[in-house]
Amino acid sequence: MILLHNGTIVNEGRSYRGYVAIEGEKIKKVGEGDPSAELLAAGEVIDVKGDYILPGAIDDQVHFRDPGLTHKADIASESSAAVAGGVTSFMDMPNTKPQTVTLEALEAKYDRAAQVSHANYSFYMGATNDNLEEVKRVDFSSVCGVKAFLGASTGNMLVDNADTLQRMFSEVPAIIAIHSEDEAIIRANKERLVAQYGQYLPIELHPQLRSAEACYECSARAVELAHRCGTRLHVLHLSTERELSLFERKPLEEKKITAEVCVHHLWFYDQAYATLGARIKCNPAVKTLADRDALRRGVNEGLIDVVATDHAPHLLSEKEGGCLEAASGMPLVQYSLLAMLEMAQQGIFSLEQVVNKMCHAPAVLYRIDRRGYLREGYYADIAVVRRSDAGHVVTDADVISKCAWTPFVGVNLHHSVMRTYVNGALAYADGKVADDVRGSRMRFIV
Repeated sequence: MILLHNGTIVNEGRSYRGYVAIEGEKIKKVGEGDPSAELLAAGEVIDVKGDYILPGAIDDQVHFRDPGLTHKADIASESSAAVAGGVTSFMDMPNTKPQTVTLEALEAKYDRAAQVSHANYSFYMGATNDNLEEVKRVDFSSVCGVKAFLGASTGNMLVDNADTLQRMFSEVPAIIAIHSEDEAIIRANKERLVAQYGQYLPIELHPQLRSAEACYECSARAVELAHRCGTRLHVLHLSTERELSLFERKPLEEKKITAEVCVHHLWFYDQAYATLGARIKCNPAVKTLADRDALRRGVNEGLIDVVATDHAPHLLSEKEGGCLEAASGMPLVQYSLLAMLEMAQQGIFSLEQVVNKMCHAPAVLYRIDRRGYLREGYYADIAVVRRSDAGHVVTDADVISKCAWTPFVGVNLHHSVMRTYVNGALAYADGKVADDVRGSRMRFIV
């Protein structure tokens, strides 16, 4: 048995001095104050000296690029970055090579993760205009959901057939997670901007190319269709103030239509293009200060349900050029929890809210079996985090992701992950990822 004691537990809306006992893969005991003499004598005792003891974060949107794009990332490298950042479970997207749009491709990713992933894992089934029958064959007790690209094209994964959408929203008994930008509006924006500026569009114009209107119009149509069809719809990476009007303030357990925001849309706004350039180019785009601040309010007010990353690594060489050339996406999973804790220190969120949106809420939304909380009998997915007054200035040299850079370069973060446990095993400690620790395939209650 392993006993973490003298910590500050942040869990289920409370912060208190306490301890967590781990036995095998599971949590044996969570307690307030000091552990009993029996627990202290039962195994390895670790005094965490006031550090935070948190449930491991669950990231419901990552692109680990495996298979087919592994020159920039792979499951082994990115799950290493995840556990170094206190993220113990991830859900990976289907736009790989080959695309994850068949059961064969889906199971191949699970087989690979079983061999190399340091964190727990699940993979979305990708939707296309012509694979609905294949989607309906998925066992959603072991697959997190379906990913659909609505409006904005990603290879052959654009789902724009009205009949297919109607049937998918009506017939698929699982979460449908969507990327929501209107392709027609983006094309019109491109024509207008190219006419005004020429073929080279500076990065600063990206929020005009992939505009707030493009996001809102596509999201509004999807939400309206989901209301009609009774769909479990999850709108990924909100980036605009206006989209918040589409969602309701009520307990997550009562919602069928939910929203996610990513850390970069809570941290950055368009002023940062001047210094970070294409490092913060992503789809949907980082937008205005008003949008960023509205999204922060949306988290606190319960309009937004989950905070994730859309972790999407590219090599820096692939991030060169303007709006039409530089690749969209950035690596975030190593610093997502730490950035949210930094915002908590600034008073933007509470510690309890960070844990709620990054740990509890994904578990509730996806109905994950026994993860996301510090509870007896749950899997021991745990992050131990230390706060320091001096902090640590982030450099590219600190990055574990294969792409070897971060948009948080130069930021002074005042929290560090000291230990990460995955299913009771020590996956990260003393700045090192344990080579021999493997995560598990997540299970879902259907």
